[in-house]
Amino acid sequence: MISLARDSSQLAETYDRVGERQFHHGKQLIAALRVGAGQHVLDVGCGTGLLSAHVARLVGPAGKVDALDPLPLRVALCKKKAPTNLEVRVGVAEDLSAYPDHSFDVVYLNSVFHWLPEKTQPLKEAFRVLEPGGRIGISTAATEAPHDFELLLREVFRKSDLVSDGREVPSATSHRVSSIELFQLLERAGFTDVQVELKSFVDHFEDTQDVFAFNNASSFGNFLSSLSHEERALTHALLEDQLERRRTQQGIRLERQLAFAIAQRPGRA
Repeated sequence: MISLARDSSQLAETYDRVGERQFHHGKQLIAALRVGAGQHVLDVGCGTGLLSAHVARLVGPAGKVDALDPLPLRVALCKKKAPTNLEVRVGVAEDLSAYPDHSFDVVYLNSVFHWLPEKTQPLKEAFRVLEPGGRIGISTAATEAPHDFELLLREVFRKSDLVSDGREVPSATSHRVSSIELFQLLERAGFTDVQVELKSFVDHFEDTQDVFAFNNASSFGNFLSSLSHEERALTHALLEDQLERRRTQQGIRLERQLAFAIAQRPGRA
């Protein structure tokens, strides 16, 4: 089971250092949302605020960014880098009651949706706080497009006795939906002009420890957390062999695919 309590100062600081991979695809999401000067934007699941600060620069002094995250240690790091037009708080996607109806031009969830066990309430809340004509953007792992790393993990477990007791291969992003399901969820929440597409990204890691550090920090300590110490050590050793086979001149090459969704709250254009 995913737990927020597994986060630590070290994990939060590591994520702040290695989070450029999610920052990179997050900028593409923001571009697709056409975020611009003077807009009021809500970042749901802001992490340590790399993307929040970028959006604050885009909206400029006439605009504002509100951001929230359920992990206090990451919120604290976000506050340290926050410009004057970025306000950050601890909060969850399921409860945006701190914000009035029709407060925002744009709401986005970048690499957040696959962490949410229940999808309907977060979308209802996003719909409520958006202005008529406002836009929502989501980037998320999709069930039909597993990342290279996940495929390697499955292969390692298949070839070992780590799942001999009937357990599933542990995946931190266990609350994923398919692209079709994401489309349907947005429509049922009342959004229109829904567009969903899969996008591919290639990451290069310096070494295997870099891979493990990224996965552990981005999952706030939940990567392989269901395994015993001995099982994690074995998994790491088996994964290292598989990962080294993907080494190129640029580093260990891993591809991932994300579903990008853009939709609108009905109303004025």
